[in-house]
Amino acid sequence: MKTAREMGLIGCKRCTRVSPAGTEICPRCGGRVQSRDPMSLQKVMAWWVLGVACYIPGNLYPMLETKTLVSTQSNTIIGGAVELAQHGNWGVAIIILIASAVIPMAKFVIILGLVIGVQHGPQISDGLRQRLYEVVEYIGRWSMIDVFVVAVLSALVQLQTLVNISPGRASIFFALSVIFTMISAQSFDSRLIWDTGRTPKPDLPPEPIAEKERPA
Repeated sequence: MKTAREMGLIGCKRCTRVSPAGTEICPRCGGRVQSRDPMSLQKVMAWWVLGVACYIPGNLYPMLETKTLVSTQSNTIIGGAVELAQHGNWGVAIIILIASAVIPMAKFVIILGLVIGVQHGPQISDGLRQRLYEVVEYIGRWSMIDVFVVAVLSALVQLQTLVNISPGRASIFFALSVIFTMISAQSFDSRLIWDTGRTPKPDLPPEPIAEKERPA
């Protein structure tokens, strides 16, 4: 199976329009057209490292701080989920654990696996790697559910000296981790998936149309 690059074609990543190889500016959207982003993996890993670095304090520091007349309580993400489960709110606790622990860790592992697959050869099919990339890019935004809940509670529960809920330091780190991971996934040039195992070839002009296939 030939790729578009081997057929002398190049696609715009912004609007997906296909143009002949050598085109530098997309005729449709005016964006810059590149056959492959040579710095894609470096960008991915730089944002990935920042995402991991922010994810660690995002789970160690308190996400939510509740102050009352008699006490002050701070909860980390995991600690808050455990407390919800102890009070019988298993559904909410499971949703928080999935959004805060399972999804972020899965994104880190999949992105790293995609980079390793491009550099050292894949262990799974190209089609499956492409689907994993699309899943990571799609579900990335849903990791913000914790930050969203904290923002809503902080805005609604402000009863002066009686009860005061405010976001903890973890909210900033966790939000940054989600943002950096999303940028990391978007920096990955998915076309590199289909180049693995192929002999690098220069961008060629489009193949000529056979006489019998030319339009009348």
